[in-house]
Amino acid sequence: MRILLLIQLLFGTLLIGQVPLSKDYVKENYKKAVYQIPMRDGVKLYTIVYSPKDKSKKYPFLMQRTCYSIRPYEKGVYRRSLGPSPYLMQEGYIFVYQDVRGRYMSEGTFDNMRPHITGNDVNNKEAIDESSDTYDTIDWLLKNIKNHNGRVGQWGISYPGFYTAAAIPEAHPALVASSPQAPISDFFFDDFHHMGACLQSYLKAYPVFGIQKEEQTTKSWYDTGWEKLSALELDENDAYKYHKALGPLSKVSEVYEGNFFWEQMVEHPNYDDFWQKRSILPHLKKVNHAVMTVGGWFDAEDLYGPLNIYKTIEKNNAQNKNTLVMGPWSHGDWSREKGTQSVNHIYFGKEISTFYQKNIEFPFFEYYLKDKGDLTLPEAYLFDTGKKEWKTFAVWPPMVEQPTRLRFAPNQKLIIDKEVDLKATFSYISDPDNPVPYRSEVTPVRFTPRQFMTDDQRHASKRADVLTFETEVLVDDFTLSGEIMAKLNVAISTTDADFVVKIIDVYPDDEPATEATPPNVAMGGYQQLVRSEVFRGRFRNSFSKPEPFKPNQLDYVEFPLQDILHTFKKGHKVMIQIHSTWFPYIDRNPQNYVENIYKAKEEDFVKSQITLLGTSEIVIGGKNNFTPK
Repeated sequence: MRILLLIQLLFGTLLIGQVPLSKDYVKENYKKAVYQIPMRDGVKLYTIVYSPKDKSKKYPFLMQRTCYSIRPYEKGVYRRSLGPSPYLMQEGYIFVYQDVRGRYMSEGTFDNMRPHITGNDVNNKEAIDESSDTYDTIDWLLKNIKNHNGRVGQWGISYPGFYTAAAIPEAHPALVASSPQAPISDFFFDDFHHMGACLQSYLKAYPVFGIQKEEQTTKSWYDTGWEKLSALELDENDAYKYHKALGPLSKVSEVYEGNFFWEQMVEHPNYDDFWQKRSILPHLKKVNHAVMTVGGWFDAEDLYGPLNIYKTIEKNNAQNKNTLVMGPWSHGDWSREKGTQSVNHIYFGKEISTFYQKNIEFPFFEYYLKDKGDLTLPEAYLFDTGKKEWKTFAVWPPMVEQPTRLRFAPNQKLIIDKEVDLKATFSYISDPDNPVPYRSEVTPVRFTPRQFMTDDQRHASKRADVLTFETEVLVDDFTLSGEIMAKLNVAISTTDADFVVKIIDVYPDDEPATEATPPNVAMGGYQQLVRSEVFRGRFRNSFSKPEPFKPNQLDYVEFPLQDILHTFKKGHKVMIQIHSTWFPYIDRNPQNYVENIYKAKEEDFVKSQITLLGTSEIVIGGKNNFTPK
């Protein structure tokens, strides 16, 4: 990497993937123009348009709407690159960047995951959502920007991925290709929550989303809002100790007083109407243009979003042009080529992002926006994270005659597709004062978590408060693919608890190091996290109407993990871990039922004995039919 940077400095080029570009490529080939585009309610959205200087042909629009700033704002200062990849930039598009309402240089008031209003009535000045703002922007561009071919594409990663997805319902007729990438779909299941549990590891993100600007500004939200957290003078070099010292979430409310997004989280602890109307999934109907949803199998922030946006479009639209792409990436890694693709300590291959950009993303936009090429993309282009190779599918999830069932047996045995002793029980004591760390190593406080998605789980398997089950050494390759459902029969000694289920790939003792292996990590016996999820037990019957457990009585907890495509190689083992704290990735459940965990006090937190019955199982490949209620 250092050699690459040295070449750039010496020769004044920017190497993105395998495309050598002059550092002034954008300025040399594109003209920058700024517009304040009026919406139907009169609010003006700040928009920068980069048009090709070559006027010998007409170009489609390729647009990104974002809450993260469309800088540089200065006159005569250009972006270093345009669009999703250098391949599209070199081919020529009219690139459009827009600050969404209430952010940076745009007028209006910002709303997190602004609710969609069904029906796009251009005459209704009150019916404003992200779809209507996108519609009005496209309409203005078609009428006021010259040299276009009448077609529009949209893409975005993370929150811009949501804005891309949110423009799909009631879309403008000129919007013919959308690519939501790592999109948020529902804030109760993406990013700030997982299955109703609060991600405490996101605490530093709230100033970015919970401070309403008073005027148009180019100042970054990243530069403000953290002063109160910093003023606590806690050691940020160890995230586990930092969050323990911070105390329960009620202490956070004292620090974040006035942060409107944090206050919304606190006042809406359940999946009530506030969160339900912010889900874009129910509105993905009558989709009549091409959609390619992209995600990373190891995206700690938005794994729920891409899978469920794809599936919802597939379910609701019989004649859809709908494609899913899932690669071995963490959040947004496909947008840049690192040469060697790894997540934390796990190596996946060379130039995987370049392959995606050239062979998947580039043909998609070229075909639908320019009628170029013969589009041969499959229904699903997915990376097998165990075999470390791309696979194609005509349908996802794949059709199977019988799902795979992983069951639990005494002596920490994990049994595949065989009967077990249904009377067996497995117990542990969950102590919120000594929670299970989600990382295998000491890490500093971060903005959002990332690397743990392939982390070594040996630290957890040694703990008495973690149930660990593993198979015998595999004599053949063993592939898990499709949807996952945890079906747990449990009894707890208190009135509430969380349940964490992890699927782990156990490496042979002689596993060699790779170029992604740091000196302090031994790959022999490495327990690689492959898929995981947390479920807040109070929501076992309803996310909107939580219920306490009855102490020491049998109960049933069922919840999905996100999809998987992973081959456990011959000589490896499959492991399942189950526990009830996962800190500080998620907040601590008091385990004593309180109406609102965000308002729980120190004295509310108690130990709980968790018992798992032998009738429990993890089912992979069946249809989970999970619908939040």
